[in-house]
Amino acid sequence: MKLQDKVAMVIGCGGAIGRATALRFAEEGAKVVATDPSLATAEAVTEKLEQIRGRRQARAYQLDVRNRDQIEGALAKTIDWFGHIDILVNTAGLRRDEAFHAMTEEDWDTVIEVHLKGTFNCSQLVQRYMIERNYGKIINFSSPFPTSLRRTEIANYAAATAGIEGFTKALASELGKYNINVNCIAPDFVDSAMIRDAARRVGMYLDDFTKAALPQIPLRRLGKPEEVAGVALFLASDDAGFVSGQTIRVTGGA
Repeated sequence: MKLQDKVAMVIGCGGAIGRATALRFAEEGAKVVATDPSLATAEAVTEKLEQIRGRRQARAYQLDVRNRDQIEGALAKTIDWFGHIDILVNTAGLRRDEAFHAMTEEDWDTVIEVHLKGTFNCSQLVQRYMIERNYGKIINFSSPFPTSLRRTEIANYAAATAGIEGFTKALASELGKYNINVNCIAPDFVDSAMIRDAARRVGMYLDDFTKAALPQIPLRRLGKPEEVAGVALFLASDDAGFVSGQTIRVTGGA
């Protein structure tokens, strides 16, 4: 098993990619702390994790990435439960797409705070635990631009995700001396709630969206959350020990 006895915290396990990543990590031997703004959602994922790893080998925690006190609490509990933390996966995200002239300050702030500042908050608070052990894997999530169907009314989302990629490179450079790998995954055209929401925003059902998207995807299909989780597994494992500061596009070749 690639993650035997590793401890991973997956931020945003309620999303399709976060959930798939948590489950894949458990299948590979990791103990997983699943977090989500909804405790019920985190607990539902944890029940599935325990079916894989056994009772008390996975834990749920209610966490809003904008709240540093909650993050501190989650990390303290993780250390209390499992003794250390090896892997952080930052998948929390949302969309507030709007034409720039109509975008509100709240639309801008919410997306920046959840994506970019949330990634900063979780990474900054976890890194000290990793530095103490001279080991760690931080996996961030961004998105290619332009995104599915080449939508352009996403200034807030594009700014946040571009910031995450720059943040990843800078953090990898700074934390490398502590044997901490920092990488980023940028998925698109993946069957998930976020892409279904994107389809609805342009007045399309998923089937219609898929038909419109397929000509842009060399593999001629939508991706699966489990396929993104496979990339996260690689980056979390020691197979990627010499990979850091990279953004891997998971877009079917688009």
